[in-house]
Amino acid sequence: MCLFARELLCIDRIILSVSNNPFKQARLDHDDHRRNMIGLLVAELRKTGLPAEPCDWELQKKTSSYTVDLLRHLHEVYPADKLTLLVGEDSYREFPLWKSHEELEALADIAVFRRVTHDRIDQENERKKGNRNIRFIDFDCPVSSTTTRAYIASGRPVTAMIPSAINRYIIAHHLYQG
Repeated sequence: MCLFARELLCIDRIILSVSNNPFKQARLDHDDHRRNMIGLLVAELRKTGLPAEPCDWELQKKTSSYTVDLLRHLHEVYPADKLTLLVGEDSYREFPLWKSHEELEALADIAVFRRVTHDRIDQENERKKGNRNIRFIDFDCPVSSTTTRAYIASGRPVTAMIPSAINRYIIAHHLYQG
């Protein structure tokens, strides 16, 4: 998704955050592992020439974090930069439930990466609702993190789903094992 965003949205830099999502308390992996895997992904993205950086600000807070908090923080760190929030369509469907979701559009443009489904969000209806800075991108990638973790837990290979460095890390640390 990051590489597509670079090409389609003219993004100068990708910031990958390790979140402290209050709605995902049942994590099977430790924050240090998640931080390390983001570091590995950043290294992979840099190999393609994409300036990428990890951000563990949300983990450092030691409290629940919300996307709006992260975007406020990034505006403080990069006050002159235009921000674009990349989200999957499945996450965007829950957008009205996000903390201060109205403010998110003021803080960043939003790029929604749509999966190939029969029940797609209608972009035109979103525009009629006043969501002007939201762009929908068809992203034909059936892989999700939930699917990937399920494959690992069942012992199925995920070599085609994730970068090899991250796969090696998961194997070495016995993550997501059933």
